[in-house]
Amino acid sequence: MKNEVDSRFILNVFEKIREKGETVDGGHLFQGVKAYTDHDGYTVFLEDALVNLRFGFHNQYHFDYEKPEHLEQFEKKLKAISQAE
Repeated sequence: MKNEVDSRFILNVFEKIREKGETVDGGHLFQGVKAYTDHDGYTVFLEDALVNLRFGFHNQYHFDYEKPEHLEQFEKKLKAISQAE
């Protein structure tokens, strides 16, 4: 995910969090990652305590984080969620 985000991967992770996660304020939480959408559903948000990912229409995305290692840890969480049964 360093150079380009795979839309299918992100949407798969989002769905797994919605299916397996607990309902929390405005979204779902699973394995430390919160997933929610904006009011019209066109933008997907995935976030933990240190990283926010905004993934939207036409596969546009933006990561918000302070340190590269935070992003690496976030990517590992997303990969683990994608492989969860």
